[in-house]
Amino acid sequence: MLGPLESEVMTSLRRLGEAPARDVRSALAGRGIRVAYTTVATILGRLHEKGFVQRRRQTCRGGERYVYRSADVEQKYLINLLRGVVTMFGPAGVVHLNEEIAKLDPSQEEQLRRRLDLE
Repeated sequence: MLGPLESEVMTSLRRLGEAPARDVRSALAGRGIRVAYTTVATILGRLHEKGFVQRRRQTCRGGERYVYRSADVEQKYLINLLRGVVTMFGPAGVVHLNEEIAKLDPSQEEQLRRRLDLE
């Protein structure tokens, strides 16, 4: 599972498509999330180690930097998460999950369906 700040970094990175840590930090700031550049760089490094993001080196004015993009693991991650709910909580967990999904606004539900490739 991802922590709250890791999830926010992933959301920003998905919106950017591909970006260095500096741009991810700016995107976070634009959404009201203020964190240090070093924090964002550390989180991106950890997400890379976990396989959630891919990175490539890019030559820049100061030398080199990493440019990050989301790895194509989100759908697999969400499906495994849903399977975990079924395994751990059985039918009651599925009922509760359906109740929570019903509380989402239509755009959030559509986004979830897209992420799970259910459309």
